[in-house]
Amino acid sequence: MRFLADENFPGDAVAMLEGAGHDVVWVRMAAPGAKDEHILAWAEREGRILLTFDKDFGELAWRAGLPASCGVVLFRLPMPAAGSVGAALAARIAERNDWTGNFSVIEPGRVRMRSL
Repeated sequence: MRFLADENFPGDAVAMLEGAGHDVVWVRMAAPGAKDEHILAWAEREGRILLTFDKDFGELAWRAGLPASCGVVLFRLPMPAAGSVGAALAARIAERNDWTGNFSVIEPGRVRMRSL
């Protein structure tokens, strides 16, 4: 899958996803300080699934009318321990393969999805 990891997404998780064969661009390295609107447009332009802890993307995604060619995964989880954060977040992403075309919220014990 093609992901765009927001600046607040842990580097360990980015590395784990890349190690699993996913195409991941990390905003922290590619465009630090980019505005949320630009990040969302980037995900749309490149058909990427945005990975974020930033709740602001919910409203932005609906206002932007994102197409089904991209997606947003919002993590609303307590941050795992530093030594296991990458594996824990990558494992939650690996649980499904239908992130594209949805605004998804990963919470403890459940995943909520709404079509874009």
